[in-house]
Amino acid sequence: MKKIFSIFAVMMCTLFLMVGCSASNDKTSDTKTSDGSEPIKVGFLYIGHINDGGFTQAHDKGRLALEENLKGKVETLYQEGVAENTQDVKNSAKIMIDQGASVIFATSFGFMDAIEELSKEYPDVKFIHFSGYKMNDTNFGNYFGAMEEPRYLSGIVAGLKTKSNKIGFVGAFPLPELFISINSFTLGVKSVNPDATVQVVWTNSWYDPAKEKEAADALLAAGCDVLAQHCDTTGPQVAAEEKNAFAIGYNSDSYDSAPKAFMTAPIWNHGVFYTKTVEEILNGTWKPESYYGNIADGYVDLLPLTENAPEEAKAKVDEIKAKMVSGDFKVFTGPIKNQAGEVVVEEGKSLNREEIWKIDYLVDGVIGTTK
Repeated sequence: MKKIFSIFAVMMCTLFLMVGCSASNDKTSDTKTSDGSEPIKVGFLYIGHINDGGFTQAHDKGRLALEENLKGKVETLYQEGVAENTQDVKNSAKIMIDQGASVIFATSFGFMDAIEELSKEYPDVKFIHFSGYKMNDTNFGNYFGAMEEPRYLSGIVAGLKTKSNKIGFVGAFPLPELFISINSFTLGVKSVNPDATVQVVWTNSWYDPAKEKEAADALLAAGCDVLAQHCDTTGPQVAAEEKNAFAIGYNSDSYDSAPKAFMTAPIWNHGVFYTKTVEEILNGTWKPESYYGNIADGYVDLLPLTENAPEEAKAKVDEIKAKMVSGDFKVFTGPIKNQAGEVVVEEGKSLNREEIWKIDYLVDGVIGTTK
């Protein structure tokens, strides 16, 4: 009986995944492009939900931009709520592949190992993974961006806005990606307000609305009057509005979630990369790469400042952003000290991409730990 129940459970789980894997439009496999060929099918694996107001919504906007930019040449599929475990990732991807997907974008760090395995199992399918570092030279690449650029700019806004000189930061995990975010944000804060500090609370989750809001509430109770975040939901922004504080969002334009608190947000324009990649696949020029977009190519950016931002911030943000675009400003340029007051970047030196991704410390001005 237990064996029969187990088989039934597996069948039901598979059925659930198949139902959950959604095509983004009504096209079927019979749809033809203008030259009579089949449109390429592209799958997207999401850890969260497409209406989360943050991380997953930003990726889904990129998916929709891909459809619009390559109208008639591409059909997309997506799966929400994919857990960061090998079995769930592989099951979701295999269902898409069975439905004809020849390209899979895996949009969460924790999908990396499963995607690496899939790239070996399906050599004819192209796999591209967000925020990871693994790849091969045949069908497996990765992508990320210089988020330190808009993070720094958002720090300028926060540093000019705070009255208490206490700024809070809700972080997901103590990882290099987060250290880069917190440090670049803090460097931006300190560039306009040397007396301000940035206090960090970890949630140890990419997507947990309750934990994110709880962490935000703790920072507000500690006297922080501006919050920033590197986590997936709008919880910190909502918490800030409830306490008449202000917020820097992340990933997407979430003004409507907290219109009295939201000032701006570092954002991803994933459609830039998705369109570029699929175009290359269609014309036969794609090769696996470790893509790293920036403000200059439009892959990352800072949203226009809202009425909640300080008036003097726009001119300063515009000035530094223009230098970033021209290549005349590098965020991690010394002298930079860590929390212990030790020089970690010498005066005049600018860290390159490889050096940035080896950052394992928090800079002077940050209150919190790397664990």
